[in-house]
Amino acid sequence: MTTITNQLTYQKNDVEKFSKAKGEPTWMTNLRTEAYDSASHLDMPKPDKTNINRWNFTEFKLGSEGEKIADLATLPEELASFVDEKNIPENIIILRNQTKAYAQISEELTNKGVIFTDIFTALKEHSDLVQKYYMVDAVNVNEHRLTALHTALMNGGVFLYIPKNVQIEEPIQTLFWQEDNEMALFNHVLIVAEENSSVTYVENYISNNKEEKTVSNIIAEVYAGDNATVSYGAVDHFAAGTTSYINRRGVAGANAKIDWALGQMNEGNTISENATHLVGNGSSTNARTVTVGKGRQIQNFTAKTVHHGLNTDGQISQRGVMLDRTTAIFNAIGKIDDGASGANAEQESRILMLSGKARGDANPILLIDEDDVTAGHAASVGRIDELQMYYLQSRGITKEDAERLIIHGFLAPVVSELPIETIKTQLTELIERKFD
Repeated sequence: MTTITNQLTYQKNDVEKFSKAKGEPTWMTNLRTEAYDSASHLDMPKPDKTNINRWNFTEFKLGSEGEKIADLATLPEELASFVDEKNIPENIIILRNQTKAYAQISEELTNKGVIFTDIFTALKEHSDLVQKYYMVDAVNVNEHRLTALHTALMNGGVFLYIPKNVQIEEPIQTLFWQEDNEMALFNHVLIVAEENSSVTYVENYISNNKEEKTVSNIIAEVYAGDNATVSYGAVDHFAAGTTSYINRRGVAGANAKIDWALGQMNEGNTISENATHLVGNGSSTNARTVTVGKGRQIQNFTAKTVHHGLNTDGQISQRGVMLDRTTAIFNAIGKIDDGASGANAEQESRILMLSGKARGDANPILLIDEDDVTAGHAASVGRIDELQMYYLQSRGITKEDAERLIIHGFLAPVVSELPIETIKTQLTELIERKFD
């Protein structure tokens, strides 16, 4: 049997050279090489009803340089719509081909001990802190081949650390721009919010490679300490040439809260997992995902809450609109462990079909090992309500505009929750562009 190491564009010595060239600590170099060795015998992930073995996750261009950006007033056209000109963000990082092109953090946050920097700077300047959390609890290196390859080949990302008792009022923003149409993104986002802290973080993934084929292998880890709150917003917009594996996970302490608002607007094939482990008593999460599928896309979305502590609350809301010949799988999983009494697991998955050739599956799953709990689920796959259409058209609205109104209303529960107005506007525009 041919092993993954024979298929990969990059070999083990390339991984070592890359790590040393970045000035990474010894533990990181060792972690990379061990993960590379593990990848040869690990299986690919097996998302429900989706065979990803036929997709390319091993041949790609890993490195590319990106030019610096002098200031936000002179942003390239591809990025300008993601930054509010009237309300310039104080805390923002832009990675251009995984190179830090622009970075700004307010002096106020720096004085409070907040760390917001690219992942390679964090590995140099805050090695022990990164090591404490990096691929430790939220995601395991050896879960499957893609987590191992991610660990071995990680080529960009950010690190955000909020010390104990620090409340950050303004959103913190990151733009990941895949300008090089052949470059792969093995991106890692690590967020640590210590006890009694709070932060809102928003990120965007942007590419234009409609013809050139490449891959994104993205992992985000969020740790919320006791009584901490993390709001995580994202809009993913990889072009049709990028095949994406995106894994975002959170670990919540006692009375901590991790909320997700995810706009999955990729044009290419996508596997996305969003899971939150409610470890501490009284912890909670609200995970919201919205997507619009177009063309011949294959998409698989899994949202999961795992209840470990007492009196935890996990909410899942998934909304999707399917066009053309899209295939989409929505899995919503609420798992309540033995001993997690008082837990509440609720989930809702709804898919709106706008084409007779599209396929959508909504799978509600409850895995309950405890008696003293509440849980519920709702799932639907259907077409636009003809009564709604009739009502709107009877008021003089055209059929096309009536469809748009219904669709935007259908997706609003997620779109309205994005914490930055420009990002909310951009997601709305992306939705419109899908229909155009």
